[in-house]
Amino acid sequence: MSPERITFGGRLLPAALIAPQLLIVGLFFYWPAVQAVWQSFQMQDAFGLSTEFVWFDNYRALFTDPAYYQALVTTLVFAAAVAGLSLSFALLLATMADREIRGSGIYRTLLIWPYAVAPAVAGVLFGFLFQPGLGLIARGLNQIGIPWNPLLDGNHAMILVVMAAAWKQVSYNFLFFLAGLQAIPGSVIEAAAIDGAGPARRFWTIVFPLLSPTTFFLMVVNVVYAFCETFGVIDVLTHGGPGRATQTLVYKVYQDGRIGADLGGSAAQSVVLMAIVIGLTAIQFRYVEKRVAY
Repeated sequence: MSPERITFGGRLLPAALIAPQLLIVGLFFYWPAVQAVWQSFQMQDAFGLSTEFVWFDNYRALFTDPAYYQALVTTLVFAAAVAGLSLSFALLLATMADREIRGSGIYRTLLIWPYAVAPAVAGVLFGFLFQPGLGLIARGLNQIGIPWNPLLDGNHAMILVVMAAAWKQVSYNFLFFLAGLQAIPGSVIEAAAIDGAGPARRFWTIVFPLLSPTTFFLMVVNVVYAFCETFGVIDVLTHGGPGRATQTLVYKVYQDGRIGADLGGSAAQSVVLMAIVIGLTAIQFRYVEKRVAY
């Protein structure tokens, strides 16, 4: 029996239904993107009173700047660490929350709550905990002989922003992993247990492969999140420092455009950043999706 298809008597109603969504996408995505591309070919004077069309000069200066390549490497390391850490912890928590235990609903609700926290607020929370002089966790680390100072040590600063950004994203990943685990038929797990497969083998040979569509989707989302949505965390915690150790591409766009007043150069950076994100997403769909079992 074929599913019933919905048909419209005219073109006015379908157009009216999709018009609000098209308006929002066009106003907040396509129009700013077009403006950024146009501005990337221009250069403003120091007072912002006049502009000059300079063709590809902004891109030429960008690709000859060693600081930009340093920010690119920092972003790749940061994105890989955030995605790996947040996905791993979310899968662990979802596996534990999927068990039949008393009060599991309360645990699930508490694990979802951090997603409502804004990235800047997450940065403030981790700043209080890991502040070298007053932070509770930082003082504990120093007392047991582990030196901790993200204000001076670039590696410590990177660890701090990775932890804050990953903590912010764990709840989102947890929600999808939990839904994926609950969608797996219990009969499949029971059959494997009857055949003698232990918990670890059941997870890696049955559960995890069945979660591959969810994992692939979350991998794409987390990479985009690490590239584009972690500005607030970095701005609150490190301001891209020390010594540009945590200066990612999205934060460099802000520093060069807002602080450095190089609007043309920052527009070129945003265009390149958009192209990188689209390219990475396409690569994931081209190569990683082949390993996904739907």
